[in-house]
Order: sequence, then structure tokens, then C-alpha cells
Amino acid sequence: MSLQLFDLTVIGGCIVGLSTAMQIAEKYPRVRLLLLEKENQLAKHQTGHNSGVIHSGIYYKPGSMKAQTCVAGRKALLEFCDRHAIPYDLCGKVVVATDERELPRLEELLRRGTANGVEGLEMIGPERLREIEPHANGIRALYAPTTGIIDFTKVAEAYAARIRTLGGEILTSQEMKQMVPGGGGLIVHTSSREIHSRYLINCAGLHSDQVARMMGREELRIVPFRGEYYMIVPERQFLVKGLIYPVPDPRFPFLGVHFTRTIHGDVEAGPNAVLAFAREGYQKKDVDLRDLWETLSYRGFWALAKNHWRMGLEEWRRSLSKRAFVKALQRLVPDVRAEDLNAGGAGVRAQAVSPAGNLLDDFVITQTGNAIHVLNAPSPGATASLAIGKRIVEMAGSAFALKN
Repeated sequence: MSLQLFDLTVIGGCIVGLSTAMQIAEKYPRVRLLLLEKENQLAKHQTGHNSGVIHSGIYYKPGSMKAQTCVAGRKALLEFCDRHAIPYDLCGKVVVATDERELPRLEELLRRGTANGVEGLEMIGPERLREIEPHANGIRALYAPTTGIIDFTKVAEAYAARIRTLGGEILTSQEMKQMVPGGGGLIVHTSSREIHSRYLINCAGLHSDQVARMMGREELRIVPFRGEYYMIVPERQFLVKGLIYPVPDPRFPFLGVHFTRTIHGDVEAGPNAVLAFAREGYQKKDVDLRDLWETLSYRGFWALAKNHWRMGLEEWRRSLSKRAFVKALQRLVPDVRAEDLNAGGAGVRAQAVSPAGNLLDDFVITQTGNAIHVLNAPSPGATASLAIGKRIVEMAGSAFALKN
């Protein structure tokens, strides 16, 4: 096992880890930089299973890290894509109220979006809704024209290429096995190497809490939620022109089943949000006993289940019953039928849960000693990746006294 020496090591080849490493390399060219990824390719999990939506910033509480980084990150992302010829489409989104009871929540989204500086927001009635989405059904909708679609894997690949150009090193197939203090920094043991790094940034996504626990951080636990999709058959894709979303339930950080046209021309329907029995459990049959035990032995999970078991059962009903899934979709687009949908893919959301059973809504980034931990960075983490990375770099520069 070879020993390698670095000033700073980023754990995790997701879009946030790659953004962070790229901006470290840009701002601190003298830093010996390493990024470690346990898979044999970058951006394989949350980034690679992302629905590809460029969020505008309407959902997030004004002043929160999500609100600030989503709006700033979206702007930076589009500028980066223009410079690197990465295609995107600002196709717009409608958030549709189908019931009078949803109208106050829709107004709150307008208020939040306006406070967050989202441009072009428009509260519209049924006639204008039909102009934008002829097959959508609703009594009122919020139109967000700056929402778009993109392939975030291509963005991650461009970040990685920039890291290498700037002299940073990226190693794949390097699963962390152990991390111990040593030599004024940390000694990281992977599946094939021993790495000595003065400082560490934990962007391990679905495994971020496990990496943090190697350094004594125990305050949160990642509970994995699988989101399952259907694909609309090509001959029925005319039902959706852009993005059609329901008014979300403010109790949960999930946005509800919706319709998404992808940058590749397909139309996805979903996702739901069901407990995954493995952190990388993309299918119902995927079970990892260690991951499942970590979830079931966590008191925060049982507090969550006690408070929201009805929602959990409803999500599982949609997972097990295509008919129930279609019924939820028909609230937004009544003409969609079961035969219009083929089984699609799935993603797993790394959702941080507190010991009290709270689903943490905002991003969580903490620093202790010679490490920074990104403990919660779900949606809009990909949209906000450059702004999140900038914040982490600022934290690292101050906490680690990095020199450029």
C-alpha cells in the first residue's frame, strides 16, 4: 500500500465535491489537492440520478443557505455552462394548485421567490396556464420562467476536467476504510492506498455522516429515501411541454410527484419518496443490512416515523400501485393514463434527520478541527453547486489558513 502526501483531500466525487475541489484549485494553486471517489466513475449516485432541473429558488425560506446558494448558484452555473458549451434549456415551470386549500401555500411560494430575487415570477389563472401547458389542470399556478433543465453529469465532468487542468489529482475506486489522526493531519486508509492529508473536506453525500463519525461527529444521521420515476411513452410526450409541479406540502422537503421534460427530450413522471433499505438502493429489492440497521437503530428515524407514518404509508402505496401513482399525476394532467407510463429509473436522496426526528430542510455544513463536513446537501444542491463550493472554499481558507 503506497503512501501519498497532500495538503487537502476532498472525499466524494459528486457535483458538490467536484465544485469545491475545482474552486480550491482555482483559488489556491499551491495547495496539493486530491479528490477521492469510492466508485469507478464520478457523479455516479445523487448527481448521476438527478432529474436535471435547474431550480430558480422559489421554495426556500428567505435568508436560508438554500435560498442564497440556489439563486447565486443558478447564475454561476449558467455562466459556467456558457463558457464550456454545456447545453441547457430554460423551459420554465408551473407550480399548479388544483384545490382552494393550496392557494395560501402557492402565495407563500410567490412571496418567497420574490424575496429571494427570483426574476419573472407570475401568478396565473387557468387560461394562461393552458397557454403554457395545454394539458395541465389547475385553478391557479405560479409560473417560474427561469427554471430550466440540464444534464448535471456533464457539468460534473466539466468540473473534473478543470480540476485536472489546474493540477489537482482525482482518484476513483478508492473506498474509505479508516481515518485516523497522524503527522499533524489525517491518515486516510482506502481500499488500496494510505493517504496523509493535512486537511479534509467531506462531501461524501449518502455516506457523509459515516465519514463524519470517523472523526467523532455524531449529531445527524443520513436516512436514504428512494424516489421512483415513470417515463411517458414517446407518442404521449406531447402532454408535457416543460415542467409541471404540484404545490408542495411544507412539512416535508420533497416536492411531490411531478412531470419533468429532460434535456435529452424524454418526459419523466415522479418521484415518490419511500424509505430505501440501502443507501444505494435504487430498486425495491436492494437491501444492505448495515445500512438498514443504521436507519432502524437511530432514534431520530423512529421519531420521524411516529410523526409522519401516514405520509410514509401513502408514499409506499404509490410505490406499490401504479394506479395510485397515476391518480396523483392526474391531478396535474388529467389526460395521462396508466398505459402512457413505462417504469423508469430511481434516485436515492441523502436526507439528514436530527435525533428529534426532524427532516433537515436547509444545507448543513460544519467545520471542526482540520475537517469540513457537508452533512446535508440535497436538492437544489446540483443547481447551487458552485455557490456551495464557494462557501466551503471560504470556510477552508479561513479555518485552514490556506495560502494561494
